[in-house]
Amino acid sequence: MRTLNVALGSRSYPIHIGQDLFADPSLIQPFLKTRRVAIVTNDVVGPLYLKRLEEALDAADVSTSVAVLPDGEAHKDWQTLNLIFDKLLAERCERSTTLIALGGGVVGDMAGFAAATYQRGMPFIQIPTTLLSQVDSSVGGKTAINHPLGKNMIGAFYQPKLVLADIRTLDTLPDRELRAGLAEVIKYGLIRDPAFFEWLEGNLEKLLERDADALAFAVERSCANKAEVVAADETEQGERALLNLGHTFGHAIETGMGYGNWLHGEAVAAGTMMAAELSRLLGWLSSADIARIEALFGRAGLPVVGAKMPVEQYLDLMAHDKKVEAGKLRLVLLRQIGRAVIHGNSAAPMIASAITARCA
Repeated sequence: MRTLNVALGSRSYPIHIGQDLFADPSLIQPFLKTRRVAIVTNDVVGPLYLKRLEEALDAADVSTSVAVLPDGEAHKDWQTLNLIFDKLLAERCERSTTLIALGGGVVGDMAGFAAATYQRGMPFIQIPTTLLSQVDSSVGGKTAINHPLGKNMIGAFYQPKLVLADIRTLDTLPDRELRAGLAEVIKYGLIRDPAFFEWLEGNLEKLLERDADALAFAVERSCANKAEVVAADETEQGERALLNLGHTFGHAIETGMGYGNWLHGEAVAAGTMMAAELSRLLGWLSSADIARIEALFGRAGLPVVGAKMPVEQYLDLMAHDKKVEAGKLRLVLLRQIGRAVIHGNSAAPMIASAITARCA
């Protein structure tokens, strides 16, 4: 097991990365206020891992309540969020009850939002079971649900007490989900870690083959990058926005095509290619840089062109992005591979050209 720390003063917390972690109650017990937890999972992950977690907690004399949600981004809404509140209230869970998120990014985001708001805040623990959630969404305290007009537009910053990234759970992850998670892994290399980008170019096939050592390294390196950024800018006032490379374009794809039709990582990959194309138009990236980025996404089996939507629809959906400031869209772009910047001076026609160049 390797352990990283998200340094947030009195709210700092560890990220444990290893195998068979959530079957070890000694890792969880120190972070429980009482011997009672509520577990939030979904109808795909639950049958795979819920029993093992419940048995581990029962062996430590910790009682559990369970809320099982429908799987998928299409259910990341108020109606599904209320299923968590219904269970917490029906079971008379208290503010001191710890909520445990067992699942991917959707489960983690919704459980975290529920924890942030139930009785004005209850402690929660993240046990992410997908690559995307292990390297990105479980770390940093972003919690949210979607709105028909925009992804993750309703939520809160609320940090977990602990993150357990169990590499063994990736053994049951569908290939498409594994590939989608690689989009967020590649992102860290592009925005701030060129040496990691080079490592990915040399080791991508090992990740696709689910080599345990390669996956553990990729998760640890990704989490280390994110932990540094979150510690410096918890509520995304500056540097943390760089973590959203490709996301403004990608969220437009997810929203415009209907939540769940494109996986988040797939949309981020296509969105990153649009951001890279805009960076080229600004004179920052070369054609060789574009080819290098496209080749890595292509080897990962990720889309390098976006959804076939009118450019006007892209621009309209992007106008709802959380990085809009004083009515002006700010985009995360690349000065070079390994160095991202926030840019707010791109004219709409240039953005449109970048989208057109990368549309199906």
